[in-house]
Amino acid sequence: MTIQQNTSDEVREIDAGVSPTRFARGWHCIGLSADFKDGKPHSIEAFGTKLVVFADSSGKIAVLDGYCRHMGGDLTQGTIKGDEVACPFHDWRWGSNGKCKSIPYARRVPPLARTRSWHVLDQDAMLFVWNDPEGNAPPADVTIPRIEGALDDGWSDWVWYSTVVDTNCREVVDNIVDMAHFFYVHYTFPTNFKNVFEGHVASQFMNGEARKDMRPDVPGQPKMIGNRSDATYFGPSFMIDDLTYSYETHDVESVLINCHYPVNANKFVLQYGMIVKKSDTVKGDAADEMARNFGTFIAKGFEQDIEIWKNKTRIDNPLLCEEDGPVYQLRRWYEQFYVDVADVTPQMTERFEFELDTSRPSESWKKEVEANIARKLEEQNATASVQ
Repeated sequence: MTIQQNTSDEVREIDAGVSPTRFARGWHCIGLSADFKDGKPHSIEAFGTKLVVFADSSGKIAVLDGYCRHMGGDLTQGTIKGDEVACPFHDWRWGSNGKCKSIPYARRVPPLARTRSWHVLDQDAMLFVWNDPEGNAPPADVTIPRIEGALDDGWSDWVWYSTVVDTNCREVVDNIVDMAHFFYVHYTFPTNFKNVFEGHVASQFMNGEARKDMRPDVPGQPKMIGNRSDATYFGPSFMIDDLTYSYETHDVESVLINCHYPVNANKFVLQYGMIVKKSDTVKGDAADEMARNFGTFIAKGFEQDIEIWKNKTRIDNPLLCEEDGPVYQLRRWYEQFYVDVADVTPQMTERFEFELDTSRPSESWKKEVEANIARKLEEQNATASVQ
């Protein structure tokens, strides 16, 4: 038997490329700040190394390299003594600025007793760490904006999730331009979709309808009409999504955080959180409950993403159709965080806008939704007739 193999030059080969050997420059959220204010040192695996995170006696959080510069002890296994983290090996005590403050058994502290202290930002109940392979401080114009409602009694508390994903973090960033996956993976129905990139900011503006085939109306509950999402990455890893769910009787305003930090070149920690605005319809504890429900719903969506990422290959040369988003332009924007500041080009940061024509996808998806509803109705009728 002869096996025919297509050797035509027309075959598109996948260029898997390789993951970058450095980590993105920018602010990275490592969790809710309250989780680090319990008087203990905390271990974070990030940027290819170990970090120790701790709060001093005033509650101010510091982040240092995780291993003691004396004999390599693991500071995350130590204790907090006053305003310093004490190494479990020899009790060398390190301050928030990276200097060794004291050595109980020594006459004096060596002048070179200094470790790396990372720039931190404690804002809106979240803790951020600045990473820069060149060692520069964060520029004044590269900021994380304040979030309305994050510390407001008129909003719910944060509902927060965290999971480890075994792939390069570019996969999650690609989603900001990928309209079609929202229908096939997350079971939403985008009706308008636009991207804007400029400077260190990348935005996605999307309106959608409720998919009745996947989330049918519940008797006695308000019917969901659709949603509006204004989602923006501020830097390479932190996205704020102003998300409004529209029901037939009211709207529910919420804020979704989608953020991550790299563990190594092929592993990252994905985190996402939700707050919901209280209103005449969503009062008191109901807002906290709705935030938890939304969080559970969002978590399922990310689980669907993760399942895709686990089984796909890295691809540096995706083959796109007209109705796909500006993947290559997004990746050019994303590249600015992986090169030295002097090597950032105007093509990476200049303003770019792209609005997808959703007419063809909508036409196709409406037919699919209608067919799914008809099929499910036939199955229900068949089951009822048997009973």
